[in-house]
Amino acid sequence: MFVPSTLKDIASALGYSTSTISRALRDTYEISPETKKIIREYAQKINYRPNPIAQSLKERRSKSIGVVVAEVANHYFSQAINGIESIAYDRGYHVIITQTHESYEREKINIQHLASRSVDGLLISLSAETSDTLHLQDLHQKGLPMVFFDRVTEDIITHKVIADNEKGAFEATEHLIHKGYKRIAHLTSSAHLSISVERLDGYKKALAKHHIPFEEAYVKYCPHGGMFYQETENAIKELMNLREKPDAIFVAGDRLSIDCLMVFKNLNIKTPADIAITGFSNSDVLDLMNPSLTSIRQPAFEMGQIATQMLLKVIESKYPVYDFEKKVLDTSLFVR
Repeated sequence: MFVPSTLKDIASALGYSTSTISRALRDTYEISPETKKIIREYAQKINYRPNPIAQSLKERRSKSIGVVVAEVANHYFSQAINGIESIAYDRGYHVIITQTHESYEREKINIQHLASRSVDGLLISLSAETSDTLHLQDLHQKGLPMVFFDRVTEDIITHKVIADNEKGAFEATEHLIHKGYKRIAHLTSSAHLSISVERLDGYKKALAKHHIPFEEAYVKYCPHGGMFYQETENAIKELMNLREKPDAIFVAGDRLSIDCLMVFKNLNIKTPADIAITGFSNSDVLDLMNPSLTSIRQPAFEMGQIATQMLLKVIESKYPVYDFEKKVLDTSLFVR
């Protein structure tokens, strides 16, 4: 078992008190330059590192932030995490990343674990199963700073960073309409998620603008956001078994979009011959796929950066923060 060197080890080896060792390593004025030199050289020789747990107890600050996302393998979330780390590490903070795999129970466990590790704050994108946020409200009321991004809740008053989901969905649906499609289906995640609600609104507005009736049967929900392939396959089969099949589909999620193409391939559904598709996806893999996929791209990296800046501003504020912002970032339509 690895046992790190301690102040006591240095004190015992050099014959100084632990308080002298501590002051020398902190470069305080009470210790002479000669003594500091001896202590620092020995500390470097034995590869001494300060105990972060002891420091956090003393400073009441762990210099770490917790991140809660659905899945690191998801291209959108991996890009957002890159944005988070680009800010956090430059500011001297460590990032602890946890995955919910779209599970409410896993989300609760992860958040309680992060809180017990005394993280200074949380960056959260809710799981597809999460409709009850009491586990978060309790920690927020106790003073744990948190910022939501992508999948947010209105139950907690704090900073939030989202993409313009309604606009992106509108553009993706309208792109299909401009291509001549009229029976456009919509595949989405859990009905209660903020992104699902906003993207459904954008889809409906595009249909309404072009005088295409909204058909409830054309909307299919995947409660786990495509985490399970069978969910996506069942939804596609239901759409293709309708008496009046859709001639196009707008898919409202990164993983859902890629899974949808896999389902088409496995069921021998040709696109766009049998059905056309647009989706939300930040994956560059789409450029290599045949058929390719026109998609809405979110500024994930920028979203991660802004969310982190907002969180650190709350963490480092000397006074309670009462003014919060909901930042909405623009999306882009990538036609393939």
